[in-house]
Amino acid sequence: MSTAPPDADELSRRVGEFLAAHDPAETAPQEFLRARFDAGLAWVHYPEGLGGLGAPRHLQPAVDRRFAEAGASTNHPERNGIGLGMAAPTILAFGTEEQKRRFLRPLWTGEELWCQLFSEPGAGSDLAALATRAVRDGDAWTVNGQKVWTSMAHEARWAILVTRTDPDVPKHRGMTYFVCDMTAPGVEVRPLRQMTGEAEFNEVFLTDVRIPDEHRLGAVGQGWQVSTTTLMNERVAIGGGAVPRESGMIGVVAALWRDRPELRTPGLHDALLRAWVETEAARLTGARLRQQLTAGQPGPEGSGAKLAFARLNQEVSGLELELLGEEGLRYDDWTMRRPTEVDFTRRSPGYRYLRAKGNSIEGGTSEILRNIIAERVLGLPGEIRVDKDVAWKDLPR
Repeated sequence: MSTAPPDADELSRRVGEFLAAHDPAETAPQEFLRARFDAGLAWVHYPEGLGGLGAPRHLQPAVDRRFAEAGASTNHPERNGIGLGMAAPTILAFGTEEQKRRFLRPLWTGEELWCQLFSEPGAGSDLAALATRAVRDGDAWTVNGQKVWTSMAHEARWAILVTRTDPDVPKHRGMTYFVCDMTAPGVEVRPLRQMTGEAEFNEVFLTDVRIPDEHRLGAVGQGWQVSTTTLMNERVAIGGGAVPRESGMIGVVAALWRDRPELRTPGLHDALLRAWVETEAARLTGARLRQQLTAGQPGPEGSGAKLAFARLNQEVSGLELELLGEEGLRYDDWTMRRPTEVDFTRRSPGYRYLRAKGNSIEGGTSEILRNIIAERVLGLPGEIRVDKDVAWKDLPR
């Protein structure tokens, strides 16, 4: 006989009991996080035994808040956004029981970081055009190719990887999805320096990399469907996260406005009010989107949240420079470094302005997201595609 999922009161009781048994001040961080996962208080909407209790997704913020108030150790989500926001829901949806039990716990605790091997020099917005080949060799696959714009590849232990396994069928049907060991022989990571001065991104070369078939996610040839799940979750993670009012870029600019009255003009006042209202509308829309996710995997609506996030980040960072005038033209540090996280709020205005330019490219370009919204949300006629029934090997490249 199945039991009903825990409600808010039951979760609160369980959190209280857990904290009584695991004092955050006296428990080692990793020990605490592993115990929290095993208690089902990691991501409460996941199944029992996999870090959750089958509870409604919208109860997660209350659980996180209780742990934060108790001073509990965190899993540093800013360092493992790809793992938490993209790899985990994909593994949950398509992984075998063995894969779920192997990967989800160290992913959530932050012991193993993840990156994403999707984009290629010739396959960015058109991901299905990818050329990285995986060839079956007994109980393993041999992978050769190049990936690009890979965040955290220099820190990651694992990667979610999509490959071409059948070049003789149309491009969307010949793809297969794997978990790739970033420490395996043949994996080479090279930094890509960006206009901020840092090398947050990387290019990754795969040369005769062996991946066991047990690390395949989904069926052979099902890579496009698995990738779509990843991308939909990515867009919600980027644009639809749970954030308080005046967080992020708009909070920085609003604080600057309050603290520096000598910078104010009527025109900038109007621009700030417009940006504040749009940012708050986007935040509330994200909250509504997360409530809809209670029913299952995210759909194309997440593209709208990500599209709004990119546009507003760019507009607000530009507004900050306008407000600062000549002062905003200074750039504090162009030192080449390989960061372990992206933090807009604790950096300089110049960094925020330059880094925000990437928001309309990463996680799906704004142009592609507009197509998705038009076709899959609004139901408008799709673009004419002449390559749908053409084998990948016959496509011009």
